[in-house]
Amino acid sequence: MATSWAVSGEYMEACSCDYLCPCIVKNMALPATHEFCKVALTFEITKGHFGEVSLDGVRFTMFAQSEAVMSSGNWIGGLVIDSAATDAQAAAVGTIASAAGHGPLAMFAPLISDFRGVERHPITFERDGLGRTVRIGELLDQRVDGVESLTAPGQCIAIDNTAHPVNARLNLASALRNVINAFGILWQDTTGRTNGHFARFDWAGSAA
Repeated sequence: MATSWAVSGEYMEACSCDYLCPCIVKNMALPATHEFCKVALTFEITKGHFGEVSLDGVRFTMFAQSEAVMSSGNWIGGLVIDSAATDAQAAAVGTIASAAGHGPLAMFAPLISDFRGVERHPITFERDGLGRTVRIGELLDQRVDGVESLTAPGQCIAIDNTAHPVNARLNLASALRNVINAFGILWQDTTGRTNGHFARFDWAGSAA
């Protein structure tokens, strides 16, 4: 019997590409800044459920490394789920983040050829105006600052109608800190030149 699920909340990401990431503006068809893209996407569910399992407050992070053209596949991937989540919540998130969840993140599944597993670690997700910060011990330390609009003070410049699985509309941001050391994916940059995004998400699906 299929299990219905729904989650909403906020996500942020930062990658190894210079701002503005070419993957977004050309539907993953342009080469990344380097011969790879190394990225972490962190999600905080503010309200959600998987069947009868509440997912309110659960956080998780997807790590990935691709070749220069992301759509060519051959990705390395890994998933970290907040250690504060229960086993039932972690199992639910693992399903939602995979092809089995039949949700937006399922689009990543055929691109990942080397999935390196699921780990549990404490995850912090902080909001500060147009800034977002995520930390996972020594695995991840990212801070992105939204690019403020001159025509709509207090809001970010945003890009719309994207093919991004999280949301078709993404706030543009630059990463002030961008340190990844997880699943063999290594990246470190503090120049403030690399790319970031954040957005709301609101998904629903059914898992077999």
